[in-house]
Amino acid sequence: MVERKKFIYGLVVGMAIILVINVIYFGTSSLMHQVEDNKGVQVVKEGYNTPEEKIKDILKLVEDRYYLENYKEEELYDSAYDGLYSGLLDGLEDPYTEYYTKKEYESFMESTSGSYEGIGAVVTYNEETKELMIVSPFIGSPAEKAGLLPGDIVRKVDDKNIKGLTMEDVVANMIRGKKGTKVTLSIYRESDNSNMDLEIKRDVITMPTVSHEMLDDKIGYIRITGFEEVTYDQFKEALYDLEAQEQKGLIIDVRNNPGGLLNIVIDMADELLPEGLIVYTEDKNGYREQASSDEEHKFTKPLVVLANENSASASEILTGAIKDSGIGTVVGTTTFGKGLVQRIFPLEDGSAVKVTISKYYTPSGNYIHGKGIEPDVKIELPEELKKELVIKREEDTQFAKAVEVMKDKIAKEDMANSK
Repeated sequence: MVERKKFIYGLVVGMAIILVINVIYFGTSSLMHQVEDNKGVQVVKEGYNTPEEKIKDILKLVEDRYYLENYKEEELYDSAYDGLYSGLLDGLEDPYTEYYTKKEYESFMESTSGSYEGIGAVVTYNEETKELMIVSPFIGSPAEKAGLLPGDIVRKVDDKNIKGLTMEDVVANMIRGKKGTKVTLSIYRESDNSNMDLEIKRDVITMPTVSHEMLDDKIGYIRITGFEEVTYDQFKEALYDLEAQEQKGLIIDVRNNPGGLLNIVIDMADELLPEGLIVYTEDKNGYREQASSDEEHKFTKPLVVLANENSASASEILTGAIKDSGIGTVVGTTTFGKGLVQRIFPLEDGSAVKVTISKYYTPSGNYIHGKGIEPDVKIELPEELKKELVIKREEDTQFAKAVEVMKDKIAKEDMANSK
C-alpha cells in the first residue's frame, strides 16, 4: 500500500503541475499526472514581461521532461509563428503535448472534477446539419426537470442565435453558468415538429459516470463512461449494491470510455484485483514508478470486461490489469492503444503546458501504445450500428456475447462448486 500511495502522490500521471495538485489523468487526449513538488522543474515566474520569457520557460519544460526526443529546437521556433505558444509545441508533432490558455486550462480542470455548474445534459454537434443536439439530460437534472429531451436541437441560447459557433463556445460561455441563474434554450423538436423555449435554472451538476443494473440470471452489469473524481464512489456504490443483490458474476463495460484520473482507476482496480501490480511507468531516464493492489479487496466471482476500439488510457489500465491478472475475460474489439503519459505544468499566468513525460505498461510488461489490448473473445458490432449514439440492447451483439461468456463462466463455477 505504501508503494501504491507513493505512485499516486509522486508520479501523478496525467497532469503534473508545478503547484501542489494531486490529480492524475488518463485520456485519449492525454494520459496525465499532476505532481507533488517542483524537483527538476523550473518554477515559472508570476507573469511575463515578454513572450520570449514565457517561451523560454516552455522550452525548459520540454527539455527537462519531454519523453519523445525526436525534435529540434529551431523547428519549434519556426512553428511558433503559426500560433506562438500553441504553435511552439505543435513543432514536436506529438498530439498529446500541447498548450492550454488560462480559459482552456480552467475548463479542463473542471471537466476532471466530475462536477460543474450548469443544466446537466450531454450534447453533441451534428456534422451534417451543423447544429447542437441534446444527446440526453442527466436523470434528476435541471435540464430533465425543464422538459429537455434526447434529440432536441438547440437553435438559440437566451435569444441569441448560435449558428456558426463551436460547441465548446456555446456550452462553456452560454449554457453553463452559476448555480441559481437561469438560461433559456430555444429548441426544435423533430418528433412533433415543434419549436419552444425552455427556461432552465442552473445548479451544481454531478456527472453520472457509472450506471449499473442486475441482469437476468443474477448477472451484475456496470457501465463506466469516464474516470473522474466522482467515479470511484459511484463505482463502489454500484458494486456493493450488486453484491447485496447476490450477483453471481459481473460485466464491466468500458466501451467508448476515453479515460480519466489515474488515482481513480487504481482505486477501482484495487477493489477487484488480488494483491499485485496494477500499472507501472518509465520515463526517458529509465526511472520506474508503479502502483500495486493490496490484499484487502479481491473480487472472486466470474468477471468480464467489455471493451472496444474507443476504450482508451485509464480504460486500458483497468482492462489490462484485469486481463494480465487472469481474473477476468475481455470481450469486444482491440482497445484504442494509448500508452503515453502526459504531465500538465500550469504556468503562473494561468495558462498551462501538457508534456509527454513517460510510457506506461500493463502488469505483464506490455507497452500498448499504438497496439491496444487484444480481447480474449473478439466480437464486432454490426457495421450500421458503429456510428449510432445509442444502441438498442437487443441489437448490441457485443453485449450479448459478454452475457453469453458470463453465463458459461457461471455454469462452470457452479459445476465446480457442486463437486
